[in-house]
Amino acid sequence: MSEKKCNYFECPITRTADVIGGKWTLPIIFALIYETKRFKELERSIEGINTRMLVKELKQLEDNGLVIRKVFAEVPPRVEYSLTDKGKALKNVLVEMREWGNKYLFDTIL
Repeated sequence: MSEKKCNYFECPITRTADVIGGKWTLPIIFALIYETKRFKELERSIEGINTRMLVKELKQLEDNGLVIRKVFAEVPPRVEYSLTDKGKALKNVLVEMREWGNKYLFDTIL
């Protein structure tokens, strides 16, 4: 079987990695897979992330069409984050990655 060269701009794997390859991107998406969360709920659910980084990553995810930011006209303002259909489509990928990690990574760390 001949190996096909992958043009950066046409390679779906490379382009997907650009969208979901940030350190905190997958944990954020995974935290939103099953429910909508307010900012502080989301921040508490991801161990190790700081506020500045969460704001930056959420903005990037919103720009990439994976997350919806909904602002409610209340005092104080309430903001909720949820996944778009595009973001929800990553659920099976994340579940498979978790299963692969459980199967192959934990035995090498110990």
